[in-house]
Amino acid sequence: MHQSLRFATSKAQKAEEPAKTPLYDFHAAHGAKFVPFGGYAMPVQYSDMGVGESHLWTREHASLFDVSHMVQHHFSGPGADAFFSLITPSSLSSLKPHHSTLSCLLHRETGGIVDDTIITRLDASHFYVVTNAGCRTKDLDYFTSELAAWKEAGNPDVEWNVLEGQGLVALQGPQSASILSSMLAEPEKVNLDELYFGQSTYAKLRLTNDQTSPDVLISRGGYTGEDGFEISIPGPSTTAVTDSLLKSAPNALRLAGLGARDSLRLEAGMCLYGHDLDDSTTPVEAALSWIIGKDRRTEGRFHGSSVILPQLKPRKDGGVGVTRRRVGLIVDGAPAREGAEIVDAEGNGIGKITSGCPSPTLKKNIAMGYIKDGQHKSGTAVGVVVRGKRRNAVVTKMPFVPSKYYRGS
Repeated sequence: MHQSLRFATSKAQKAEEPAKTPLYDFHAAHGAKFVPFGGYAMPVQYSDMGVGESHLWTREHASLFDVSHMVQHHFSGPGADAFFSLITPSSLSSLKPHHSTLSCLLHRETGGIVDDTIITRLDASHFYVVTNAGCRTKDLDYFTSELAAWKEAGNPDVEWNVLEGQGLVALQGPQSASILSSMLAEPEKVNLDELYFGQSTYAKLRLTNDQTSPDVLISRGGYTGEDGFEISIPGPSTTAVTDSLLKSAPNALRLAGLGARDSLRLEAGMCLYGHDLDDSTTPVEAALSWIIGKDRRTEGRFHGSSVILPQLKPRKDGGVGVTRRRVGLIVDGAPAREGAEIVDAEGNGIGKITSGCPSPTLKKNIAMGYIKDGQHKSGTAVGVVVRGKRRNAVVTKMPFVPSKYYRGS
């Protein structure tokens, strides 16, 4: 297991046994090794494959990940659009129904990232939102506080529902579309060739017991850089849908755990909250400026905009810039883990590693971290201190492995 994958729980959860997702017994029957993660007992790998093998299987075929520990929400009502336009920097007014965007929940004064999130508009006044398990308590408190302030200010109503017990699985890899297509109960109603990255649809799936699932929400995307889908499933049907998916393609689809998910997401240049992102980091520092909508850069009026917008411009152009930036690195000799110091040619500290592991795809040691502004350009030679020894490293563009998101032929 990669050391970059640490397991965040709230203080209350640390004293308790980890909760179980709807698929816990299913994982156990398939030889899962469990670890605590986000307050849940989650499979890190399975008896039929090591982490590296599972990683490569995902890149070459398809894997199924249980991500039911993620927190799924519905927000609806006449004020939902404006509410999310206040607490995030995204241009939600231009987000079409059944389209999604990566975004960040922001602290009101500092612009620090409360959590990263995926926001999907289901219709004009209805959003489906997924937040991180490790931030569950913090995020629920944040939404509670922000909605109370929203209501007190006399704004239009927002209804919030947490989808407790809802299943969520991620089908990832180049064979994902063909596997899912074969499972559609009404293929004439859903054409996956016309469902592009960042889009979603409702559909029913065929089950192995000759029954049909209730409507599931299929979102094209994922956390691996591969083509794939995240499938939100009413809780009681989660095991049946997962079992049916696996049995539909026994030679192409395998279960995969957190170990492979971590190395896949790092190759894809994707952040893990609590490591690569935290409350003290702004979207600009995190190289996430692209999530700030063009119209938001002009109008502002979102949490932390007074801090974030001046950071978009360097000092020479009248802004304030930033002092550090998130970058990727290739490290020689040994893998750099979270907390390793990044140094310049003279040995001066210029940053820290936040995630790192050997890349099964590239056969190189890759890492992500924050580095002093001015040292962040691709190709910059630096050093990383690993177990007391300076290792040569080079700042590298991310993703490390080209993404294969489906955007149509």
